[in-house]
Amino acid sequence: MTTLEHQYLAHLFYSDKTIEEVMANNIVIETNEEPDTSLINKEKNHQHMDRYDKQILQKNNENDIYKVIPIDGSGYRGFLIAIYDPSKVRLAITRFPKEKGELLTTISEVHDAKVAINASGFHDQDGISDGGTPTGSVIKDGKIIFSEKSRELYGGIIGFDYNNNLILTKDDAQTALTKYNLKDAVEFGPFLIVNGKPSFIKGNGGWGIAPRTAIGQRSDGIVLFLIIDGRRVGHSLGADMVELTRIMTNYKAINAANLDGGASTTLTVEKNLKNKPGGGFSAKVEQRPLPTAWIVTN
Repeated sequence: MTTLEHQYLAHLFYSDKTIEEVMANNIVIETNEEPDTSLINKEKNHQHMDRYDKQILQKNNENDIYKVIPIDGSGYRGFLIAIYDPSKVRLAITRFPKEKGELLTTISEVHDAKVAINASGFHDQDGISDGGTPTGSVIKDGKIIFSEKSRELYGGIIGFDYNNNLILTKDDAQTALTKYNLKDAVEFGPFLIVNGKPSFIKGNGGWGIAPRTAIGQRSDGIVLFLIIDGRRVGHSLGADMVELTRIMTNYKAINAANLDGGASTTLTVEKNLKNKPGGGFSAKVEQRPLPTAWIVTN
């Protein structure tokens, strides 16, 4: 979701208040902790499982590398994807960086992705961007391939190190790359959970209700992709930061962060579109071109 979309929704739902008043009553206060990778134990044994653990850990087939879990809540629907081997997760980039983005179905085909979700935001001043220029920084295969002083509000670096740990940090891209030996990362936010501690959320967090995409990791190393459809009356209106955090907490994410949402929220499974992106003034299911995506490969 771009800043313009954010401000429009604030005006739409709180027309008797200024944007400043809305934001003051709806904020996310993130923790300032440094990432603690010692909390991730990929050999963890599960002795006590609740229904959320069972949904994730009881595979349909023993050799599955992921599982799709439908998510239903008050006014929203979506999917949680559990990725059992975090080494299978990597960042994909449009083949035409700074020129144009690509649809997630195209990115999935190009990279033979089993699962894919949208990742970073992109510059979109008039709401008709081709999605080629990401906001913030992008790290791919241990190198910074895009970096800027973002003019919009994004939480920090969201990515994986070479030990396949999800790293959430407020450091700039170069510092984060060196300090945490990052493999792939994008810049967005806010952070929802860091080191097992949820952010403090006042009101709806300041982002309103909309389609959402988020990423997380459990202490056993399992990576979680979460998408919530939105702006579709009768199907799903969307979720706020409170709901995203609650879902990630229920499914035992020890680290989790919000990714770009709104019309960008998209999920593919086995290269096929799984959710209903778009919405708003049009009932048409329509993807937006994206600069980056988190994908799962064999």
